[in-house]
Amino acid sequence: MTEKIYVIHENEEWTTHLFKRLDELGLPYEDWFIDNGLVDLGSTPPEGVFYSRMSASSHTRGHRFAPEMADAVLAWLEHHGRTVFNGTRALRLEVSKVNQYMALNAAEIRTPKTIAANGRDEILAAAEKLGVSSFITKHNRAGKGLGVRLFHSQEGLCQCVDGDEFDPSVDGITLIQEYVQAPEPFITRCEFVGGKFVYAVQVDTSEGFELCPADACAIDDLFCPAGEGVEENPKFQIVEGFDDPIIAKYEEFLRRNEIAVAGIEFIRNADGEIFTYDVNTNTNYNSDAEAAAGKYGMLELAKFLGKELGKSAVLV
Repeated sequence: MTEKIYVIHENEEWTTHLFKRLDELGLPYEDWFIDNGLVDLGSTPPEGVFYSRMSASSHTRGHRFAPEMADAVLAWLEHHGRTVFNGTRALRLEVSKVNQYMALNAAEIRTPKTIAANGRDEILAAAEKLGVSSFITKHNRAGKGLGVRLFHSQEGLCQCVDGDEFDPSVDGITLIQEYVQAPEPFITRCEFVGGKFVYAVQVDTSEGFELCPADACAIDDLFCPAGEGVEENPKFQIVEGFDDPIIAKYEEFLRRNEIAVAGIEFIRNADGEIFTYDVNTNTNYNSDAEAAAGKYGMLELAKFLGKELGKSAVLV
């Protein structure tokens, strides 16, 4: 049987471009859509290369336990010594920002001051303990900017958690985090394939916090630029010649945590200090920004997976 690239995911809209690139390169692959399912732990998985694109936001698409099922599949694959990219360690970080921040801090990468809380009174107490004038809330298990709201007072947070608009995290943990004020309204997202830097993209945040770069976003994702055509001031722009010492730190962080493919987001404050606040292990790319710069993340990913498939076939 011919070895394949197996793509593990729960969102077909986020695999379209990857499959297109794999087809262009003539690489054999199989779509492993994981939501409900089963895995026979006594069976032996097929030979090949396995790549997980499981998402922390799967529950917003009706796939509440897809990450848990994917974790079972990945553990099975790893037990049998299969070549797995973005395996169980990466998934653990994908579904928990607390785990992300602890891993980033262990790699001496600065993150915003953050307190994790479960419960109404605890959320309010966390904001008071944080002791800053402006802060944001966000979901611990997130993606797509879930639960991100900016507050300038304890009273505003109190009204929110007691109102109908409060949206709890699917895992029950809300993060209360210092608001890092940037001199200009944008953040930077660094993309990595095979653990190596590919490019950095500047993302305009002037209209809000939902920063999904994918070409296919839900209609209610107000701030996602997908499908809007060419904008006068594009929300996503690839930064030519981006070079910063943070890249070496990010690459070491990815190596330590067995993450092959990721988008890592940071913001600079008025003093130019970098605060890293998000690691996306199911990273997506914006086609308009890539076409303008002539750089293509999914093509680089397909090439990487093809190269690794070749190595796997040689070893068998």
